[in-house]
Amino acid sequence: MTGLAPFHIAFPVDDLDAARHFYGTVLGCPEGRSDPDWIDFNLYGHQIVAHRVDSSPAAAAHNPVDGHAVPVPHFGVVLPPAEWRALAERLNAAGTEFVIEPHTRFPGQPGEQSTMFFRDPAGNALEFKAFADLGQLFAK
Repeated sequence: MTGLAPFHIAFPVDDLDAARHFYGTVLGCPEGRSDPDWIDFNLYGHQIVAHRVDSSPAAAAHNPVDGHAVPVPHFGVVLPPAEWRALAERLNAAGTEFVIEPHTRFPGQPGEQSTMFFRDPAGNALEFKAFADLGQLFAK
């Protein structure tokens, strides 16, 4: 998985100041260019863009995965385990309400991973994962 290309995603928010605080301060994403209607953030080398909309995004649907109701759509990053744990601690310290608490999914099975789900202030769902063995990312 060397040489991954950065991805770009644009997502709706109803409050750019709240997005700036959440993505910039809580998640620690450096801010890039901005405009009165959008903000670029660097999410672990990927370009994510919060676009201001006039109302809150529509509520997400859910899909059952390993006994949990996973919000769909969602986005996030696969982190090294130590960074994942540090992020979980930072989110806890910031009082983040988890949709799905940090835990290990598929223990002892192919694709075993640490995962957590939470929402930004606009209601967008995020998932951050970690694999003890990154070779399990696409395991069957």
